[in-house]
Amino acid sequence: MVNTICYFFSFLVEAIILWQYSSHLFSAKHSPKRGLAVLCGLYFILFCVSLSEFIWLNILLYFLLNFIFFMTQCYLNWYTAVFHSSILTAVMTMSELMVYGITKRFAPHFLDNGREFYHLLFFSVFSKLIFFVVTYILMHLMQNPKKNTEKYDKSVFLPVFIPLTSIFIMFTFISIGESVSLPSSLDWMVVVSAVFLLTANLLMFEVNQYHQKKNMEFTEMQLLLQKEADSAQYYKMLNEQKEYVKISAYIRQLALSSDLKESSRLCEHEMLNSILCRYMKQCADSHIAFHVDIRSGTTDFIADNDLTSLFCNLLDNSVKAAEGIPESFIEISTGKKAKTPFTVLTVINSCRTNPFITKNGSPTINIPHSHKHGFGLKSIRKIVDKYNGNMQIYYNSDTLTFHAIITLKQQGL
Repeated sequence: MVNTICYFFSFLVEAIILWQYSSHLFSAKHSPKRGLAVLCGLYFILFCVSLSEFIWLNILLYFLLNFIFFMTQCYLNWYTAVFHSSILTAVMTMSELMVYGITKRFAPHFLDNGREFYHLLFFSVFSKLIFFVVTYILMHLMQNPKKNTEKYDKSVFLPVFIPLTSIFIMFTFISIGESVSLPSSLDWMVVVSAVFLLTANLLMFEVNQYHQKKNMEFTEMQLLLQKEADSAQYYKMLNEQKEYVKISAYIRQLALSSDLKESSRLCEHEMLNSILCRYMKQCADSHIAFHVDIRSGTTDFIADNDLTSLFCNLLDNSVKAAEGIPESFIEISTGKKAKTPFTVLTVINSCRTNPFITKNGSPTINIPHSHKHGFGLKSIRKIVDKYNGNMQIYYNSDTLTFHAIITLKQQGL
């Protein structure tokens, strides 16, 4: 019974660490609920087999089940899954051997009665805390720089000070227990304190990850707002017929291309026409068919900055999704709903894969895949809400196309 409780605790902590490790480094294939269900199932198998106390079998099974989890729940090839499974197995084994060596060196009598619950549990907590520290460091050392485009920040290693301090405290507990005969009640208090220390470290990691995510979102939003402001300024200058010097300078600054001076008549709205001409040129360069049908008077009520943000974000995402696809196309149209104050904006573009999977694997129509349609989605929704509108987005797997249907209401009608 004593061993069973300790093994259960150990595998619970190892499962939490594996979940943090995979979530931080890789994109998930499925929803978090499904991932957790698979993780619990695999580690329940590991827990049951561990009761036999065959060490080598447990180590081999630990590697194999981690490999299965990586292959089924993360976007990884088999050799990358083998690599990370090997790393976790090596670190897990090393942490237990390290704690065993430390206790034998500095507290030789601590494990003499290792079958006692508090000794065994304390050993498990100590080894899992070291396991957590090492995996935390590895997560940040191995993080894909393409996944995180922000400037590398060494401050991510500052939280390591907390688990290292916890390890020192636990080592102090062992030394006290070796030097002084403690009453049974204090032994239990020490073990409970060790469990609280480990729990606090795991919670600290989650809080730290949450704040990092929020900081990244804030930075991305600031960059998006700056991009929208620059784009709005660019298109306004493009339509100031007497500001030729400013136009040329600004175009060189933003695009370094004289091709943007070319214009076509795609719609009656001057600023929107400039925006559409720019994307028509991008589509021509990328061999994407570009079809436009903007009905007269359907966008006049939209403010210039909102118009820029809305169409630029939609077309940026469409171009990114359609690039590299044979016979790809983008269709954009606007029209009035008869006898209503509503304008309907429709965008259809080629898209090879279903974009509705978030980084943590949760299928949703609210946060599509970041490199396809996610950039600027919040800004688009903000504009839709401002004009008392509605947005529907979906993926047609039969035609391999992405659809966005946006309804906007003209103010004052």
